Amino acid sequence: MEMKLKTIPLGVIGTSLALAGMIGYHLAPEHLWVVTAVEGLAVICLILFFVAHAETLKAISSRRSTRMGANSLLMVLLFIGILSILNFLAARHSIRWDLSENQNFSLAPESHRVIRSLPREVKITVFTREKDPGYQTYKERLDSYRQASAKIAVEFVDPERHPKVAQSYGITRSDTAVFESGTQTIRVTNPSEAELTSALIRVSKDDKKRIQFLEGHGEPGIDNRERTGFSLAKEILTKQGYEVGTLSLLTQTAVPDNTSILVIAGPRKPMTSEELDRIHAYIDKGGHLLLMVDPDSQSDLSPLLKRWGLGLGPGMLVDFQDRLAQGEPTVLLVRTFTEHEITQDLTAAVLFPLARHVTFDEQLGKDWDFVQLARTSANSRAVIKASGRIIQLNEKEDIKGPLPMAAAVAPKVPPAEGRPRPAMVIIGNSTFASNAFVNFPGNSDFFLHTAAWLAQDRDMIAIGPRDQALKPFVPNPIQERTLLYVQVIFLPAVVLITGINVWRKRRRL
Repeated sequence: MEMKLKTIPLGVIGTSLALAGMIGYHLAPEHLWVVTAVEGLAVICLILFFVAHAETLKAISSRRSTRMGANSLLMVLLFIGILSILNFLAARHSIRWDLSENQNFSLAPESHRVIRSLPREVKITVFTREKDPGYQTYKERLDSYRQASAKIAVEFVDPERHPKVAQSYGITRSDTAVFESGTQTIRVTNPSEAELTSALIRVSKDDKKRIQFLEGHGEPGIDNRERTGFSLAKEILTKQGYEVGTLSLLTQTAVPDNTSILVIAGPRKPMTSEELDRIHAYIDKGGHLLLMVDPDSQSDLSPLLKRWGLGLGPGMLVDFQDRLAQGEPTVLLVRTFTEHEITQDLTAAVLFPLARHVTFDEQLGKDWDFVQLARTSANSRAVIKASGRIIQLNEKEDIKGPLPMAAAVAPKVPPAEGRPRPAMVIIGNSTFASNAFVNFPGNSDFFLHTAAWLAQDRDMIAIGPRDQALKPFVPNPIQERTLLYVQVIFLPAVVLITGINVWRKRRRL
């Protein structure tokens, strides 16, 4: 077998294959599997060459006269060639291990689902310098994206060394990534996973779904940057690829057909019967409604909601268990979710200030599926006598929990083929999505998941991407008291008693 291998010019074949692979990679980099196969065969041929000529190489290398000769140089070059090929293959088929405590450099499953479903190629050009704060994060994150899909191409450009390229893209600041796909171009200035995955979704789609916020009834505006406004909610939706606008049914006779979601957020005044009929007609045609109503609202939407068996319960929700620690019992920290597409990936609690519960009449809504999304604990109630943050408990009048404060509704029987399926989500609070609370852990996720389900956009539901950073532990009152007793009283007492015992024993010695 060894003699047969010696008769085959393995060294020549291996070197030729290695050169052919390198030339092929530069000419047709998209056919990486062919280049990999050729380079792999080159490595095998060169290794077999060394094995077949092991004794000869040993004898030659032992001669003093040939240690510095052409044969030794040839062997060194062949060995370097093997290492170069292995390094080439490893660079393009590398395996990465994320050993960080919080998996900071691993893509979330939601991001992987978005990457696998990319309909076309995406080019990412990152304008940054090695000394810039975002350079390393961009590099580590985008390497993971690039390895996850061959449709993603990444290029790093130093704007100082290549000012003309930066000028052609209109770059005015470093640490900016430009996503290009088809006719779409999107810029990202934050290398977080949420921003990068969101940009992939937006840039790979030419059509944008439209979300309309109803106005004219005292609703906080989507351009209002005060604590009660929804400007941050608008910004979050825009980053996810939606077009966000406003709509007045006082001036328009119908909800536009291109409206993916009609949002009624925090109305304060009643709607006219004509407006209610127009909203009902929109739902009948397969529309999607997101309704968020606060406890102190005077909008009176019962004529609209009872058509689907829905209702908004009286009073204000109070929870003595699932609430913000050291906060009032009306500031709910909801941790109980049910099985639904909206809630399946939620991991953080949602903060609902001043919420009311949602009701459902099975007789009136017999044709509709009613699914509770979030509910209070068993140690909760809907307090009937409440004014603002002043509550008066009454065992006879109050409605005991658990009670739902958010629910999803859809028809039991799917509509005829080709017709859109109507859907609604009703939430007994709008403040959770306001500028003051939308960035609370869990609030933005719940808001985005709800919008994604209503827009029938599975990719958006899949993306709850966020940085793998440590999140603060927010205890409920019971957990807070337990921590107080253990950390402040019990542990110091144990240390004190142990110290006294040791001191007494040493005195007896």
